[in-house]
This record gives sequence, C-alpha cells and structure tokens, in this order.
Amino acid sequence: MTRKTNAPFSFVELPGGRSREKPRRAGLTMIADFGLPYGMAGDLVRMAGRYIDLAKIAVGTSRLYDLAYLRKKLALYKGNRIRPFIGGQFQEYVFAVYGAKALRRFLLEARRVGFEVVEISDNCVPLSDRERHDQVRLAVDCGLTVFGEVGSKDAKHGARDLLRQAGICFSAGAELVLVEAAEIIERGRPKKKLLAALRDGLDFKRVLIELPGPWISGVTLSEIEDMKKFLIAEFGPDVNLANVMPHDVLETEALRVGLGVVGPKFLRS
Repeated sequence: MTRKTNAPFSFVELPGGRSREKPRRAGLTMIADFGLPYGMAGDLVRMAGRYIDLAKIAVGTSRLYDLAYLRKKLALYKGNRIRPFIGGQFQEYVFAVYGAKALRRFLLEARRVGFEVVEISDNCVPLSDRERHDQVRLAVDCGLTVFGEVGSKDAKHGARDLLRQAGICFSAGAELVLVEAAEIIERGRPKKKLLAALRDGLDFKRVLIELPGPWISGVTLSEIEDMKKFLIAEFGPDVNLANVMPHDVLETEALRVGLGVVGPKFLRS
C-alpha cells in the first residue's frame, strides 16, 4: 500500500524498482551545472532536490565565480544532500597548460574552495594508463573523492578499452566511473552492443552513463531524449544518469517511474 503523504495524487503508486530515499546507492541523477544562478539553484532544489544526487560544476566555470558566491552555492547543494563536484575538463586544462606538477596545487585549491569531489577525465587531453592511475591516486591522497570518467569526446574506443580505463580508475581509488556520452552514441543512436558489454563487465551501481548534449556535434534534443528513454528501458528505472539538464530533472524522474511521455510500458514485465 502507498504510504499516506501530502503528495498530490498520492493514491497513484510509484514502482518499487525505483529508489526514492537519499542517499541512493543506485538510480543516481547527476545534473550538469554550466552556471546556474544561486536563486535558480535554490528553486531547483526546493522543487526537485529529492531527485538530484550529484551536481557537476561543469568544465572550468568554477574559475569564473566570486569565491563567496561559489561557496554559498556548494553549501546549498550539500545542504540538500546533493554532492557537487568539479567537472574533469578543468583538471585537463590545468594538466595541459601547467603540467603534472600543478595538479596537487589544483586539487588542494579545490578543497580550500569547498569541493569534496573531483572528476578526472581525458575528454580532450589524452591520458596514458599510468597518468590516469596517478591522477586519481593523487586526488585521493589530497583528501578528495574521485569520479573517474572513461572515454573521449574525440577518439572512439571499444568496450575493452573502456573497461580497462574503468578498472584503472577503480584500482586507483575512484568511487564511481562515468562513461563519456560521445562514446555511446553514433548517428544519433545508442551503441547497444557497447553498452551491453559495459554492463556485463562492470558493477553498474558504480557507473554513471552520461547523456549526450549539444556540445557533441550533430546531437539533437530528440536524440538526447531517445537516449534517455533507451537507457531507462534497457537498464531499468534505477540506471545512473549523468548530464541531466536542471530543467529536465522532473521530466527525467517521470520517465523513471512511468509517468513520462512514453507512459508506463517500461514498467511492464
């Protein structure tokens, strides 16, 4: 029976396969924050914070904030049990421009600013296996939690390469691994065999699948929605989704529980 709540339409039961209590161990939703103003972020978490688990302060935007404003925003997320983290392309930039010797300073600065989690990726700046391992390990040694990203926005990798990269991240101490969206979409369609191989080779509770976005050339809004629908249909309502846009949080949750545009068919056996 559905518990009595003050929710509207509470007689409509939600599926048991969807995790609803935070902190969630599966069914994570990560929003991509490319510069959401504090007031809008506050409205978002008041409306839908219970459906958001992670917030990526995307690319190098953290450098452009006023320090007090950024800290206030990070505190807002943390106060609503949303874990903010720095997008990996900022560290890629530091590594490319200033070299490996600058990474410890970058990571310690991340802690000083108020971050507890960083993403380590090689979207645009390739990393060797050793560099990937060492960068994850360095961040852990600096007292940070690490989300490692596998795959690239430019080069295309097979399942074996992505699984190897994920294994390196986990062995070095990463908590979660994100799969770069550009690796799993081709001509607007999901690479089903690749995704199946990743599911077979990894603990998907520790993997977030990135949704594509307009930053990937040629990707349309309908293709983003199609990928989201496919992932929920294929892996269930508790699939971990990354790069959900802030204005799409409720729509994404509706898809998870069968209340979205495709109706309840995903929930049928």
